Amino acid sequence: MGPSNNILFAVALIISILITAASAGSFYDDMDITFGGERAKILNGGQDLSLSLDQYSGSGFQSKHEYLFGRFDMQLKLVPGNSAGTVTTFYLSSQGAGHDEIDFEFLGNSTGNPYTIHTNVYSQGKGNKEQQFHLWFDPTAAFHTYTIVWNSLRIIFLIDNIPVRVFNNNDAAGVPFPKSQPMRVYASLWNADDWATQGGRVKTDWTNAPFTASYRKFNANAKKVGLNSMSKSSENDQSQAWSTQGLDAAGRNRIRWVQTKHMIYNYCNDRKRFPNGLSEECKRSRFL
Repeated sequence: MGPSNNILFAVALIISILITAASAGSFYDDMDITFGGERAKILNGGQDLSLSLDQYSGSGFQSKHEYLFGRFDMQLKLVPGNSAGTVTTFYLSSQGAGHDEIDFEFLGNSTGNPYTIHTNVYSQGKGNKEQQFHLWFDPTAAFHTYTIVWNSLRIIFLIDNIPVRVFNNNDAAGVPFPKSQPMRVYASLWNADDWATQGGRVKTDWTNAPFTASYRKFNANAKKVGLNSMSKSSENDQSQAWSTQGLDAAGRNRIRWVQTKHMIYNYCNDRKRFPNGLSEECKRSRFL
């Protein structure tokens, strides 16, 4: 091979490496579109993904891999304007009747009114552990990072790295905790105007359709089920701090601020809904 061929080969190799690096961690690599057809679009070479909802269907995607514990980050920009009746989601879930699930759901609202951030934890098919928040920023104006940390000790919900909720493992006290069923990452945009906005009193205005939410920068620092290696994000960063992650003093101050100033519903305070007594974990943790 002559000098000119060597140079061409080297250039081609560098280009190949750059293309591979650019595609690593893209939505093409990490996700499958599950419903909605053309309403779900992977854009910018796999770096962005948009979901749309019209009067015929919503749309959604799921991760190609299952995980058992990890840290899962996603940046979202929610449906702007009159989003009443719409629900945008980012969550983890296993399959089957006794499934586990960890939910971020974003309940739309009429123009000028705040989104409701709805969180829930299911274990062995049982949920009813809802907490809801209003945000301290406009989630439609720019991308913000929503994070689920899931380890054997606790589940932590974070927004822009600020903890908003902790659900501790109280399995020893008879409170089921998601710990043995692998889960996939899911996201969707769908119509739920029978309950989403003010208990279903405000319906979806289809003259504003299509409604669109945007996703980017998905990162799973987690162990893929059935593989000995870490997921792509973790191959470059072997840190598994999420495996024991809790709240330090700063985190406790932040979650106290969120739950004091921005929480609008806590199942642990709803004695009318649970007249036979609150769930056991409500007595055991300050941050649920």
